[in-house]
Amino acid sequence: MNSHVVIGFGPAGAATARLLAERGHSVKVVTASGRAPEPGIEHLALDARDAGRLTEVVRGAAALYQCAAPPYHRWAAQWPALAASSCSAAEATGAVLVMLGNLYGYGPVDVPMTEDLPLAATGPKGRVRAAAWERARALHEQGRLKAVEVRASDFFGPGVTDGGHLAGRVLPPLLRGRPVSTLGDPDAPHSWTYLPDVARALAEAAGEERAWGRAWHVPTEPALSVRAMTGLLAAEAGTAPVAVRGLPPAVLAVGGLFSPLLRELKEIRYQFDRPFVVDASAWEAAFTVRATPVGEQVKATVAWWRERLAAGR
Repeated sequence: MNSHVVIGFGPAGAATARLLAERGHSVKVVTASGRAPEPGIEHLALDARDAGRLTEVVRGAAALYQCAAPPYHRWAAQWPALAASSCSAAEATGAVLVMLGNLYGYGPVDVPMTEDLPLAATGPKGRVRAAAWERARALHEQGRLKAVEVRASDFFGPGVTDGGHLAGRVLPPLLRGRPVSTLGDPDAPHSWTYLPDVARALAEAAGEERAWGRAWHVPTEPALSVRAMTGLLAAEAGTAPVAVRGLPPAVLAVGGLFSPLLRELKEIRYQFDRPFVVDASAWEAAFTVRATPVGEQVKATVAWWRERLAAGR
């Protein structure tokens, strides 16, 4: 049994912490507000940007998983301190720093994304995510810490709610047989990374020394459009097919006047206006975790949402 520390308890942090606990490890989760303990998991209230306090929590841990994210509209302001604190704690304690990354750092591309693409993001959120990894990688190459980044596309699956593009804005209306709205072109191929696969990939990367020092893509099933995924979800739910409508840019512009989230989505609109496809073949050639078949993903997701809605959540 090893000790592990997870920063953040959003969908990915929660899935990772619970997976590690299920495997018999001792897990501490760091969040700003803390939570009641659960089997195998100790929850600590701590600002993870406080490098000194975070280091004390991480001492003795085999790995530190950076799964937290500031509020979406505050990424540019708050990511640098979070990244610096995580690096400091990993350097001071010897814990492997496992960073959960995304695909923003590549910026707009017209090819399937591989890990060797340059980090050429054009927007502030993409640039700040790229800079966080580049800092950790530089320290790794200097021998000051051990670091790896595991990059996922948009999350999909049980546990993904308001922040998912195939979650809170799609599943509740779909299960009631109502039309759904989506960002961008509903027929553009898009990669969806299944949340349990994210947790399994993070855990495997932490324990594989040959993974360290570079970035990897989480194994992800072949890209499917929002319309295609919605059709699979409706079929699993046993509802009639529902209409899928792309939100016009003008609607987003007006909504952005009142919603910081909608305002910030302008930067990543390109991800939904064109094919957005991840290539995880490098991971698959090196490690054991594989993408869960899409049929299993859809079945579990529909069941989870039905239970959630029945409970009034």
